[in-house]
Amino acid sequence: MRRALVTGGSGALGAAICRRLAAAGHHVYVHAHDGVARAEEVAADIVAQGGSAGMIAFDVTDPDAAGAALAGVLAGGPIEILVNNAGIHDDAVMPAMRPGQWNSVIDVSLNGFFNVTQPLLMPMIRQRWGRIVNISSVSAIAGNRGQTNYAAAKAGLNGATRSLALELASRGITVNAVAPGIIASPMADAAFGKEQIDRLVPMKRAGTAEEVAELVQFLASDHAGYITAQIISINGGMI
Repeated sequence: MRRALVTGGSGALGAAICRRLAAAGHHVYVHAHDGVARAEEVAADIVAQGGSAGMIAFDVTDPDAAGAALAGVLAGGPIEILVNNAGIHDDAVMPAMRPGQWNSVIDVSLNGFFNVTQPLLMPMIRQRWGRIVNISSVSAIAGNRGQTNYAAAKAGLNGATRSLALELASRGITVNAVAPGIIASPMADAAFGKEQIDRLVPMKRAGTAEEVAELVQFLASDHAGYITAQIISINGGMI
């Protein structure tokens, strides 16, 4: 049984990824910061369904807190599958964007990636097997009005994905990013009406969290051992 960590596991997409990895036979650490109760529910639901899971809580933007929490996890062995899913939106057009909006989005998506990933690398390298999947966004590829901060953060994550993949390729560790488009969720449902989805998405529908989770699980599997340094879009043909 391989050990997996999904940051932001309390959200709709993170929870779907946790459930899919658990269904594939992995022990899943469901991470949360503010959504601790929700993460506990996801972990309990996985266990009730016959899977293996536990909850872990820390702020990905705090390197000391992340390091301490991850040290406790690593005491039981390496994390072999890491899904960097934690991210936030704080949208505004650039002329009206406050410095705090810029910094907080960059901090979670990009500094959070470093704070979680870096402590897990040497144990993964010593094992000579690992899967790192970073959750990016169509905004990083195509841009999106009102999301300069979010697009910059996720584009930076794409660059980090490719560079880290080159560093780890000879160690049996793959690093890829998944870039979803419009995925059905309470937030997306409020932001995108049917007419807007019909206009933006050639498939005329939003994707589902489960569809993204299936892609993540494939990239985390032995079957994807020759796929690395890729930014894989899942967006219904938007770009």
